[in-house]
Amino acid sequence: MLNIESIRAQFPILSEKINGKPLVYLDNAATSQKPLRVLSAWENYYRSYNANVHRGIHTLSQIATEEMENARKKVQRFINAEFDHEIIFTRGTTEGLNLLAYAFTSKLRPGDEILISHLEHHSNIVPWQMLCERTGAKLQVIPMNDSGELDLLAVDALITEKTKIVSINHISNALGVVNPIEYIIKRARAHSSAYIVIDGAQSAPHLKIDVQAMDCDFFVFSGHKMYAPMGVGALYGKEKHLLDLPPFHGGGEMIAECTFEKTTYAALPFKFEAGTPNVGGNIALGAAVDFIEEIGQQHIAKHENTLLHYAQQQLLSLGGVKIYGQDALRAGVVSFTLEGAGIASDAGMILDKLGIAVRTGHHCTQPIMNFYGIAGTIRASFAVYNTLEEVDLLVEGVKKAKKMLL
Repeated sequence: MLNIESIRAQFPILSEKINGKPLVYLDNAATSQKPLRVLSAWENYYRSYNANVHRGIHTLSQIATEEMENARKKVQRFINAEFDHEIIFTRGTTEGLNLLAYAFTSKLRPGDEILISHLEHHSNIVPWQMLCERTGAKLQVIPMNDSGELDLLAVDALITEKTKIVSINHISNALGVVNPIEYIIKRARAHSSAYIVIDGAQSAPHLKIDVQAMDCDFFVFSGHKMYAPMGVGALYGKEKHLLDLPPFHGGGEMIAECTFEKTTYAALPFKFEAGTPNVGGNIALGAAVDFIEEIGQQHIAKHENTLLHYAQQQLLSLGGVKIYGQDALRAGVVSFTLEGAGIASDAGMILDKLGIAVRTGHHCTQPIMNFYGIAGTIRASFAVYNTLEEVDLLVEGVKKAKKMLL
């Protein structure tokens, strides 16, 4: 059993009051709160050894370089990459996906196909649309069903020799549905030579990730959804692909030799890390990995699943609540609407007055909302520091919202 009170004590913000009420923070799919060890790691860098990395022979630069590269090794172990130079520090999932979409420009030709799914966040749609516009490639979409699950019968028909990229999220940020990426990867390997990209923004905080067992070519995720600061994240890529792809940004740090006639690029991972990195943030990302691993991903997943199932049960008991993806395999999210209660934001504002933070709207997944014919949902998303008592407060808040809006 996890000592939730001990875990909560590591998050100063959880003692705050909102509108005179204790904060109930249930917007973790948007961003998680940060434990003291992460805040301390970030602050300690700026207080004690702030310096640029890789470029200085002085002591502070050497310390900063060592600490940031140690964080890279932590991320490598966290997702079980084969080499630490397969970890590229980014600003987050969105930058990682844009990096890939830019780098693939030279790999695609008119008539080639890129396969995504109906359950994608806009950041795993728009960069590929832009790539199609540049290259003449065509975007294909795995359809979803009313249960919020992907139509796997369509996968084999959609994956062909024309498929050059398959980019799928591991967990839907809008519904919490866990996609069968192992099946999709297996089918892609059987029917094409496509690059496999996995958007792990929502899975890295909730599941044990093993990119080698998964056999994806690329895996992207953000730090701020897994207890690290905003503006940090990582792109994993198999060494052979990272060596083959061109860099995304040009400038300092990513060169081997630079002349006016020609520039050659640095070795991995620096080839993809132009400019001064977010040193403090990257070090704090390593501290967030320490926090997660100290608790244990399996314990976090078990606790969050308990919260999810309890929340679903209690919300449905109110009547007039529709949960999207209700019967699907999910992680971390319950996404719902109140029948006849107008737009989701009305309920969200009522909950905020009670100190309860949820997300309302389309969650950057307008195709999902269009499928269901709704403008948006109320989304409660969980982290390891949330409690059953907080779920009870959410349910009471929803009950109050129903009375006020119906």
